[in-house]
Amino acid sequence: MSVARVTEITSSSKKSFDDAIKQGIDRACKTLKNVEGAWIQDQKVVISKGKIVAYRVSMKVTFILAE
Repeated sequence: MSVARVTEITSSSKKSFDDAIKQGIDRACKTLKNVEGAWIQDQKVVISKGKIVAYRVSMKVTFILAE
């Protein structure tokens, strides 16, 4: 039997939402072991002078706890 834990992270990119998701997952995998999945909870953009300057995602990452 395995036990999972969920942690919430926020990631940002100047390129796109997809890049923000990739950066967040890459960073989570460096810190957490046994990452199994993620749920994108929210997406936001940062606007400056009428232009999008950053894409942000809030996600819940699921990882399996070691025995």
